[in-house]
Amino acid sequence: MPKFQFEAMDATGQEIRDVIEAATQEEAEQTIRQMGYYITRIAPQKEKKEKTAKAKSRKTFSIGRVNAKTLTTFTKQLSVLQDAGLPILRSLKILEAQAKPSLFGSLKNCLIDVIEEIEGGATLSEAMAKAPKAFDRLYVNMVKAGEAGGALEVILRRLAEFQERSLWLKRKVKGALVYPIAVIVFACLILTFIMIKIVPQFQKIFEEFETDLPVPTQILINVSQTVIHWWFLLPGIPLGIWLFIKLVNMFPYCRFGWDLFKLRLPIFGQLVEKNIIARTTRTLGTLVASGVPILEALTITRDTATNAVFERLYQRVLDAIREGETIAKPLKDNARPGFHPVTAFWFFFFLGGPIGLLLYLTRWNNPIMEDIAINMVDVGEETGELDTMLYKIADNYDEEVAIITESLLSLFEPVLIIVLGCMVGFIVIALFLPLIALIQKLSG
Repeated sequence: MPKFQFEAMDATGQEIRDVIEAATQEEAEQTIRQMGYYITRIAPQKEKKEKTAKAKSRKTFSIGRVNAKTLTTFTKQLSVLQDAGLPILRSLKILEAQAKPSLFGSLKNCLIDVIEEIEGGATLSEAMAKAPKAFDRLYVNMVKAGEAGGALEVILRRLAEFQERSLWLKRKVKGALVYPIAVIVFACLILTFIMIKIVPQFQKIFEEFETDLPVPTQILINVSQTVIHWWFLLPGIPLGIWLFIKLVNMFPYCRFGWDLFKLRLPIFGQLVEKNIIARTTRTLGTLVASGVPILEALTITRDTATNAVFERLYQRVLDAIREGETIAKPLKDNARPGFHPVTAFWFFFFLGGPIGLLLYLTRWNNPIMEDIAINMVDVGEETGELDTMLYKIADNYDEEVAIITESLLSLFEPVLIIVLGCMVGFIVIALFLPLIALIQKLSG
């Protein structure tokens, strides 16, 4: 007997999606009405192979994940359509139709897959879970909580606000980095040109007149010859260090040491630490406010930390809660990661040997989460407003990250100009010292 897939609304306005068997579509509609439902859409159920082939024909080649800006816009638009009372399937089809194909992270392809899954009887969260290039665990679990609580439009609005806030911070940091990066790239190009084209011309003059070269000039010529003959190896130095770090970090113990090194760095470590705290507390607050169970919320928060030190911290909080403790106590008990040999090695390697090691020894026992943040979590648990307190912590740390970033860049720009000025000054002095001696020799 033919099957008909339908969407309808019951007497309370709740959306119903189901499949019914009937000899004809008219008979199916009559049966649905007898059940007390108002039909909004009905169509013969297509065969899976037919639907899959049709969906694949509409998809384009794409690689990578959907970018944050595109996903944020989609979430806001879906929230608006749900507020307007449109069925979820129709909302998704509207957004899929207006989405543009993209080579890098195509949202359109993901929506085609989601629509196909929903038409096959899956819920929105189940369908989104099968499109990981667009929807991560945080997104899927929040949608799942919204479906369970019957407040999907509220959850989507909250999720859009979360994404907008995260996107705002990323844009602020990236925008602040544009100028110094542009200056560094331009300076490197100019210095490379000087080393390859200008310095060799002066070297020929000095050799023709057999001029005695002072130490700065000899250093400059040696650097120039190195750049000319071994230029293809120069990019290999930072690339080799990067590959070595990646290789070492394949081992969990070493990855923990590297991530702890980033947190213990002077000034920059604070920036990394506060950024992670802001992101994880906002994630946890959003999940708790959306009704996601605390164990699941902490698991997702742990997985989104992207730092082994904080992953271990949240895992220990998770273990403590399973044993009946609160969140604040294990946060405080485990806020000090302790001494780590790999971290000490990186300080020695990158920050001047014994000086770097001494610097680490003065910082190794600092907590990675401040008491004020832990106390706010404690108050939130006692008053039953944990999500509100987590939002406040995240807002506070977001502002601190923005302030620290701006302060560092305002300091970095004049330092960069001074360093470049010193380099140019060294080149000028190194080239003109023998020229002065040569002029004196010729005039004498």
